[in-house]
Amino acid sequence: MAPPMTPATFLAALKAEGVRVVEVGSWRTHNRNSKGAWGPVNGVMIHHTVTSGSARTVEICRNGYSGLPGPLCHGVITKDGRVHLVGYGRANHAGAGDGDVLAAVIAEKKLPAANEANTDGNARYYGFECENLGDGKDPWPAAQLDAIERVSAAICRAHGWDAASVIGHLEWQPGKVDPRGFTMSSMRDRIERRLSAPPGKTPTPSPEKEKPVSYRDVWEQDAAPAPDSSPTKKTNPTWKPISFLREIYDLARETRDLVRDIRDQQKKGA
Repeated sequence: MAPPMTPATFLAALKAEGVRVVEVGSWRTHNRNSKGAWGPVNGVMIHHTVTSGSARTVEICRNGYSGLPGPLCHGVITKDGRVHLVGYGRANHAGAGDGDVLAAVIAEKKLPAANEANTDGNARYYGFECENLGDGKDPWPAAQLDAIERVSAAICRAHGWDAASVIGHLEWQPGKVDPRGFTMSSMRDRIERRLSAPPGKTPTPSPEKEKPVSYRDVWEQDAAPAPDSSPTKKTNPTWKPISFLREIYDLARETRDLVRDIRDQQKKGA
């Protein structure tokens, strides 16, 4: 548990992590604090907006809509990777969620399945809405995913949290599906790698795990020009080693037939 950062500290943390920040109006004092607590904070929550168009998305997230006043998050992450700060303090983004999930986030342990809505999340999480239709088809540009990674790492670094403190809305509240289009597990891996490097520095990519070599790995690698003698060169000019297996087989059959013809001729002349 920790008290929320001040707006100035929050902004500085984001910028130190290399986040491209856009400050929208009086974001520092735009909040729902009159309706309940803001803090202690325990984590970061990621959402998708089910909207398209950056300007429209930012406006909705700042002002809200009928039945749900804004701000609807602290930052809007648009597809170009910019983070638009629209509010600071209590925001209508998390709603009621599972207290067991909150306990796991505080302990930075594996999350249980969310099956209750008994705990106020708006008081406990920094929230970021990400511009995406949420249909599983709308793409997530690399710049946008990088921004999600950076804002999450910035907040975790400021509070001394690890990546287990970053969750998706779908992991908090039963029935929610956001963010849809990438997994929070893969995002937490990215955040953890970023936290292993100094603020704002690109972390070294994790080495790929060594895989056992199979016959398929051997026979299907290293393409080479097909031999001039091959009748299939016009349709398949570049072969992999496995392609030569068919050529060898055909040549062996031709050789067998030729030897058979020679033997037959020799028998007739005997």
